[in-house]
Amino acid sequence: MTPKVLVLLGSDSDLPRVQALVSVFETLELPFEMSFASAHRDPQRVADLAQGAAQRGVSVIIAAAGMAAHLAGAVAANTGLPVIGVPLSGSALSGVDALYSTVQMPKGMPVATVGIDRADNAAYLAAQICALADEGLSARLSAAREAQREQLRQKDRRLQELGPAGYLEAGR
Repeated sequence: MTPKVLVLLGSDSDLPRVQALVSVFETLELPFEMSFASAHRDPQRVADLAQGAAQRGVSVIIAAAGMAAHLAGAVAANTGLPVIGVPLSGSALSGVDALYSTVQMPKGMPVATVGIDRADNAAYLAAQICALADEGLSARLSAAREAQREQLRQKDRRLQELGPAGYLEAGR
């Protein structure tokens, strides 16, 4: 299967923070490839991966990095594909530095940015973009959203039965 999403991580220490992304892609059966590529330690590799992504069938690139978090911007500078930035926590500023680095891009170099450590939302956004050209993925995405709605409705029914104190006491 041709990968539709390229996920770049600034470091191997970022992998645990993006595990939810892997789960979303597996659930939605959305093919992806993942690589470690640092905007600071190996900028040429980042450029090569970004520039060659479309030719490999990639439709969206997700770039996850912490601290200075220049990875998403470096990717955006080297591709015309949509880029989603995931600012990661782990620094003395708890990811706020990464958020600002990711979201503050110059004119013409947009990076869609999700919340700090919200790789799951990056995966859903990538899936929404890919679903524009894939009816099967669109259906799976709709089914996943309906499952989330039903899960919340079940929790609400339990809340109504037990009341707030009982719900909390029962362990939600």
